Amino acid sequence: METPDFGIPRRLAERMSMAEQYEYLRTRLTRRRTLVTAGAVAGGLLTGCGGTRTPSGAPAPATSAVSGSAVTPFGRHLAFGADPKTRMRISWQVPFPVRKPYVRVGLRPDDLGRRIGAEVRALHTPGVRGVRPAVEQYYVHAALDGLQPGTTYYYGVGHDGWDPASPAHRSTIASFRTAPATPESFVFTAFGDQGVGTGASGNDRLLLRLKPAFHLHAGDICYADVNGTGSKADGYDATFWDLFLKQTEPVAKSVPWMVTTGNHDMEAWYSPDGYGGQLARFSLPDNGFDPRTAPGVYAFRYGNVGFVALDANDVSYEIPANFGYTGGRQTRWLDRRLRELRAAKDVDFVVVFFHHCAYSTSQHASDGGIRKEWLPLFAEHGVDLVINGHNHVYERTDAIRNGRVGRTVPIGGSTDPARDGIVYVTAGGGGRNLYSFPSGVKDSYEGHVTRHDAVRTFHWTDGKNAQAETAEWSRVRYTGFSLLSVEARAGASPRLKVSALASDGRRVDHFEVRRGG
Repeated sequence: METPDFGIPRRLAERMSMAEQYEYLRTRLTRRRTLVTAGAVAGGLLTGCGGTRTPSGAPAPATSAVSGSAVTPFGRHLAFGADPKTRMRISWQVPFPVRKPYVRVGLRPDDLGRRIGAEVRALHTPGVRGVRPAVEQYYVHAALDGLQPGTTYYYGVGHDGWDPASPAHRSTIASFRTAPATPESFVFTAFGDQGVGTGASGNDRLLLRLKPAFHLHAGDICYADVNGTGSKADGYDATFWDLFLKQTEPVAKSVPWMVTTGNHDMEAWYSPDGYGGQLARFSLPDNGFDPRTAPGVYAFRYGNVGFVALDANDVSYEIPANFGYTGGRQTRWLDRRLRELRAAKDVDFVVVFFHHCAYSTSQHASDGGIRKEWLPLFAEHGVDLVINGHNHVYERTDAIRNGRVGRTVPIGGSTDPARDGIVYVTAGGGGRNLYSFPSGVKDSYEGHVTRHDAVRTFHWTDGKNAQAETAEWSRVRYTGFSLLSVEARAGASPRLKVSALASDGRRVDHFEVRRGG
């Protein structure tokens, strides 16, 4: 199907960076409307101030012809602040502007006495004549700081005319739990490439049954941008975000949803780097190298594990729309952050997650830019597990050291990264349409193990060229909607017990990561 023309001829768009495309469209299509820019939305990163942020960054009164009593909040989604023991970010959406939004919070659902002001981040998507109308969306954010570790809190979101503590709305009250003060065992989940649909909602239902402490989303969150090339010529429908947040709310209202950015999350309509929309929709830890321009780059600790989220669009050879946009700052930040985490006495494991694959044999294969920029740092600082999306399958490698198999890790096996190398997991079966493996390559997973043969595949090189390679490292492959569930155990014998689950709950892979074992 031909992609509609969204303002830039495709041949021209393919030769332009994200910043160049943004400027082209800004001057051609939006002279009478000001777009929300990354810098403007970043002016609202300090949540809890109340009111609405306009593109100038100055507070403006939030007015609407619709009474606040008729405006129902939806799409609640949580995220940790920089310290999961004491900080939580609560975000939601309203269909119309509201006055004085807030969060009520307390230790019991019938006692929400603490009231914290929230901030509206208004997002305007310009219309394209004959293609789509303009869209106005309103995202609301509140910062909860000074919380007690290991504590369950109850909360409700509201605004003038809509009080979650009132009898009419008490059913909307939800809860969350902060990270424990000292390390103890916990479970987290992960996938990428979710979108909206039956596969995506099926994985959400599985997450609800698993009750993880939090969820890692490895990018390609919603697919409002259909093509994912970072081009203004991509098909785009901002209202997909409304559908996505409604779909995700049953789980994300209680399970912190820790997202990073994939190629489909570069939405060139809002800012030169494509992340203005993400800055409007999400409040994430603000301890990355620059949370104003790279919201998907951050780190946090939970229990005995350090987590690092990265934006692979910065180093991807395959999809270069944002290639090099950080000028190397992200990679230098990664070096420092990994060094800090590995030196921390209470951190046993380091998990890194991002979108594009370092090692995969499916449709997008492996990205040489990631291998060149980040894998030496992973090896130097002893990363224990890497989680990716991008390829819409489940695939898991053996332990890889210096680009080769350092140790075979069969289903049910174990590995010590310090001795064997790193296991890379592609968890791209989050819900979007599934991919396949190269012709003649069969699935091989728990209960259905096939003969292990080398796979003829390729990796992307500088200049967006595909270079053939043979993969001895592709150990487990499963074509189906799925997610990763990881139990982190603390104590005298710390370990990561990693399981891959099909969306119906069947286990399709499991292995352990140990240190000194």
